[in-house]
Amino acid sequence: MHALFITLGCAKNEVDTDRMRALLAADGFEEALAVSDADVAIVNTCSFLETATSESIECTLELADEIARGVRGVPIIMCGCVPSRYGGELADELPEVAAFVRHDEEDGIVQVVRHVLGIDRTPCLPPHVLRTVEGASAFLKISEGCNRFCSFCAIPYIRGRYCSRPLDELLDEARALLEGGVRELVLIGQDTGIWGSDFAPKRTLADLLRALDEVARPFGAWIRVLYLQPEGMTDELIAAIRDLPSVLPYIDIPIQHCSKRLLKAMNRSGSPEELHTLFDRLRSEIPGMVLRSTAMAGFPGETDAEADELASFLQKEGFDYCSVFAFSPEDGTRAAKLPDQVPDDVKLERTQRLIDIAEQEGFSSTASHIGEVVDVIIDGVDDTDDGAELIGHCWFQAPDSDGVVHIEQGEATVGDIVRVELVDSFCYELVGRIVDA
Repeated sequence: MHALFITLGCAKNEVDTDRMRALLAADGFEEALAVSDADVAIVNTCSFLETATSESIECTLELADEIARGVRGVPIIMCGCVPSRYGGELADELPEVAAFVRHDEEDGIVQVVRHVLGIDRTPCLPPHVLRTVEGASAFLKISEGCNRFCSFCAIPYIRGRYCSRPLDELLDEARALLEGGVRELVLIGQDTGIWGSDFAPKRTLADLLRALDEVARPFGAWIRVLYLQPEGMTDELIAAIRDLPSVLPYIDIPIQHCSKRLLKAMNRSGSPEELHTLFDRLRSEIPGMVLRSTAMAGFPGETDAEADELASFLQKEGFDYCSVFAFSPEDGTRAAKLPDQVPDDVKLERTQRLIDIAEQEGFSSTASHIGEVVDVIIDGVDDTDDGAELIGHCWFQAPDSDGVVHIEQGEATVGDIVRVELVDSFCYELVGRIVDA
């Protein structure tokens, strides 16, 4: 039997899909790469924004239409955030779907698939480590849920309260991934900086990084941390990122805004002065620090002056990478009901202005690396009109986020780490040539 997996949304969903893939593989299923070869289709959905929910439903309906035009019946199972957010409303709205699985029910995917397909056999015991990653980099999800309740965000209502994964479980998973050929572990969660705060006794993200560093060093692997919050940057964590050999000097800190008034309305904290002080400290205490952030345009009540304030803040900070989003009034969130909603055309204009600034700073930062000789992890090989081209990323590029390094000449396989001289750039992309070690 073959299962087709379609994953929408963030890296955390990629990890959840991989876990379901591993469970089904242990039960004898193989992965299908096309619906025509599948016996069941599993769609792992995103519902972070209204647009993501719409995309998830449209993808499911397109898949159902493709199946309807085919010659074999393939039941569709919808998993993840959309079923978690909308629950029982979906069965009547989407009769094309055979089963709905909430994010906290995904470990039971084998039983759901068996029921949908009418399979009755003795279950196979799943592997201890439920991952199947093939490639040079792997996301390591260290927690689930969120306690922040930012006024614009539905994640706590979809994914529940914050829950750290146990240290031993994470170390086992990391070790298995590295033994399988992974050369970079990317730590993710809704709020990675507070990992271990819900344990008794409490642990810290710095504790986790120290333990992972011991596992990663024998493999020469990298550790990268995403989704930190400003409040999570403790003295201990800064020291760990600076001093641990495997941990990259790369930090992802979403700020959303800099206005103290708007941050308070978002149920967040901070001010321009506090944020500038934090980023100045990170750059001074961690040599070569690369910073990624996220900014939001058009939050309810945002004035022209506050929009200008955020634009000036981004220009002054000159983040290496910065994602920009327009505020979206999500069902069930407090911000959706706030007065003074910003008109769509104004949000669009403000968003584009911030994107232009982010790209100007980001392209310049990327170009500043020309002439450096760096280690590059090979992620794949592309066939071009001029022949094979190696595609990889270096330490200041998060996989699937920040651009890649194109290497037109040389031989390597996925997972190799090669020395590369960076000779050119375009936008966030870099061109390099392999040099002798």
